[in-house]
Amino acid sequence: MKPITTLTLCMTLGTLGIGNAAAADTSLTIGTNNWSENIAVSNLWQQLLEDRGYDVTLKTTGKSIIFSALAQRDLDISLEVWLPNGDAQYLEPYQDRIDVHGAWYNGAQDELVVPAYLSDINTMADLKANAERFVYQGEPTIMGIESGAAIAGETEAAIERYDLPFRQLNSSSPAMIASLDEAYRQEAPIAVTLWQPHWAYAQYDLKAIEDPKGAYGGGDDIKWMSRLGFSDDHPDVVAMLNEWHMSHAQLADLMLTIEDVGSPEEGVRRWIDGHPGLIDQWLNDSENADS
Repeated sequence: MKPITTLTLCMTLGTLGIGNAAAADTSLTIGTNNWSENIAVSNLWQQLLEDRGYDVTLKTTGKSIIFSALAQRDLDISLEVWLPNGDAQYLEPYQDRIDVHGAWYNGAQDELVVPAYLSDINTMADLKANAERFVYQGEPTIMGIESGAAIAGETEAAIERYDLPFRQLNSSSPAMIASLDEAYRQEAPIAVTLWQPHWAYAQYDLKAIEDPKGAYGGGDDIKWMSRLGFSDDHPDVVAMLNEWHMSHAQLADLMLTIEDVGSPEEGVRRWIDGHPGLIDQWLNDSENADS
């Protein structure tokens, strides 16, 4: 019988794919949803990780589906879970099969918003008393986003708690922004569901309707999450993401850069090039960071 040499063994392992295990470990899938801040930070980390040798795929799907996909290990990470309030309902069925990591953004908040030029609309009572000014397609309407989003459920709760003679029209985040933009240019009445962080607060002069009954929750922190076992498989990625933190100004600047450029990929690259110190801090490349 011919002896197996070291070279033969290495070639055999390579043929079986065992010798390429390290290369396979560089493939990552990030679950995303169609929200401005999620698009921004997902593209941000795709570029940062690809610059460091990873092969990163962004997989866009519905917000609720991201949680089941992480639990089933179809995704590696997702960068946006609002806790303790906004996304608790989505996390609860899978909390034993998903790892939730630290917060990268503090003070997130869902809100019902109107343009600041509506100087007499500040409270839910004001909105109720002026419902006829917000008629769209024959009914007083709040412009919402996807029906499966947490803010959609919060808006239905607000309609019930404050006895608002409104319906919520669910569509998508881009459609809601398009409606806001059209109304804003005409200084027309409009009420939309919105959340901080969002670039719209920098683009338009907006104000939140007072919510003393807490229909929109008490605020959240935004954390990132991963499938079980990800920390063991990619401790270097976990270390980078755990150093990641963004202020409202930094995140708004990133989102506005993308919006102005019109391309997430190009906008992110410009923003990365303009913030080397901050990026170095997250990636442990340098002790210097900008504000």
